[in-house]
Amino acid sequence: MAHMILVQYIGFKVKSMVREYSFTVRASEDEQRTFTLVITNEAFCSRRARYQDAPDICSQKLHRELATHENHPPQTHFRISDAELEDYRSAHAPRPSRNHYTRRPDQAY
Repeated sequence: MAHMILVQYIGFKVKSMVREYSFTVRASEDEQRTFTLVITNEAFCSRRARYQDAPDICSQKLHRELATHENHPPQTHFRISDAELEDYRSAHAPRPSRNHYTRRPDQAY
């Protein structure tokens, strides 16, 4: 049976080439690990990622890694790939809006 884990976002640091997002993962009171995920600054400048989405992008990646490795990934540092950014963007693309002011076809009474 899988252990319950708690994933907590700690914050981010701006570096010269990347933004580092830090998370702690607790599987029990005596077991806590810190994970760092990075997104290149260029991804934000080219609008492939939005600053407000970055913690969620990193959180989803971390949850995938935890699930893949039964909550014990062999590494604690991950880089978000261009493919992962595109997957996130396409999954969270805004839906086309419905024009609420379109005319309805005339109905015959």
